[in-house]
Amino acid sequence: MAAPGPGEYFSVGSHISCLTCLGQRLQGEVVAFDYQSKMLTLKCDPSSRKPTLHDVILINLAYVSEVDIINDRTETPPLASLNVSKLANRARSEKEDKLSQAYAISAGVSVEGQHLFQTIHKTIKDCKWQEKNIMVMDDVVISPPYQADNCKGKEGSALSHVRKIVEKHFRDLESQKQRSQAQQTQKDSTLSS
Repeated sequence: MAAPGPGEYFSVGSHISCLTCLGQRLQGEVVAFDYQSKMLTLKCDPSSRKPTLHDVILINLAYVSEVDIINDRTETPPLASLNVSKLANRARSEKEDKLSQAYAISAGVSVEGQHLFQTIHKTIKDCKWQEKNIMVMDDVVISPPYQADNCKGKEGSALSHVRKIVEKHFRDLESQKQRSQAQQTQKDSTLSS
């Protein structure tokens, strides 16, 4: 395949303006360009008007009628460095979470138990399954049906804290059910009118 000719490619960091087939004028900085698919990624001023944010727009050049290069950048800007160890830790953590969910499903844990586990895990990362029981900080065990009364462990702040999380979880579920029922009742009364 021949190298792209002038005007057939865009350098990262260049500023361009283009007119879409819908008559919309877009202007921004080139973030990426794929010559094969003729896809262009632009970083534009934010539609939210927040100065710390940018809109990122993907443009299929097949649907663009006009392209103007405002400021061509010949040298490639330095790429941002990636924290590889942080990414690896996040990937490992996500994998552990997914394996934990898979274990709970294969062990026959109820949906309520799985939801409670996820709620606790958001607050306390030291949380794992022990058969159908939830083990929190190796101090508190929550057994089915996973209510506050099913929290067992040495009396103290850990047990008290876990019970509060469990109680709040079920209060929140109850209020969600009530809101859902109220919305359904409102829809039913609107439809019957």
